[in-house]
Amino acid sequence: MMALRRAAIYGGTFDPVHKGHIEVARRVLQLFELNEVLFVPACVPPHKRNTRVTSPFHRFAMLILATQDDEQLRISTSDLDAPEEPYAVETVARIRAEVGNETELFFLMGADSWLEITSWHDWRRLMELCNFIVMTRPGYELGPAAWANMPVPVVNVLGVGCRQWGNARSHNQNPHAFITDAVMMDISATGIRAAARAGDHERLREMVPAAVASYIEKYELYRN
Repeated sequence: MMALRRAAIYGGTFDPVHKGHIEVARRVLQLFELNEVLFVPACVPPHKRNTRVTSPFHRFAMLILATQDDEQLRISTSDLDAPEEPYAVETVARIRAEVGNETELFFLMGADSWLEITSWHDWRRLMELCNFIVMTRPGYELGPAAWANMPVPVVNVLGVGCRQWGNARSHNQNPHAFITDAVMMDISATGIRAAARAGDHERLREMVPAAVASYIEKYELYRN
C-alpha cells in the first residue's frame, strides 16, 4: 500500500503571524513527516466575536509574506470563503472534502486549546475527521487529566518525533492525538502589537519575519 500524503491544518487568527507560528510549522513538517502545512486564517473566530480583529485582507497578506520562501507552507482561504461556517469542525470537513481520502489530515493546536476542546462546537465529530498534533508551550502543563476520557487514543511523543510510531497509515485506522513539545517559543501577538504601537522596530523584527514587520510598519497596523 502506498503511504498517504500528510497535511496539517494550522488554523488561527494570525493577528499577526509571527516567527513562533513559522517555527512550529517547520518543526512539525520534519517530525511528523508531513508534505505540507496549511495555514487557515479565520475570518471571525467564534471565540473572538466581541474583540477587535485586524481585517482578513491584512492578515492574509502577512501570511503570504511569511510563507513565501517555503513551498511546503501553504495558505488555505477555506475560512475566509465561508464566514458563515466558522467552527473548526466545519473547516476540517471542507478541507477533508478538498483533499480527499488520499491525504491523511492532522489538526495542529496548542495545549491551551486542547484543554478546552470539549467545549468546542461538535467536538466529537471533529475528532472523527482527523488526527491531532497538540503543541505544549511555556505555562501549560498537560497531565493525565488532559487526555482522560478522550474518544481518540493519545500518543505521548514529548521529546521525540512520531517516526517511532511509523510512517505508513491505512485508511481503516482511527484518528490519534499526539502530544509534542517540538517547539517551545513563547511569542505573544499581544507583545507584537504593543511593539508596533510603540514604534519599536527592533523588537518587532525579533518577533515577526522581516517582510511582515515592514508590512506592519507600511500600513501602520496596530497603531491604535
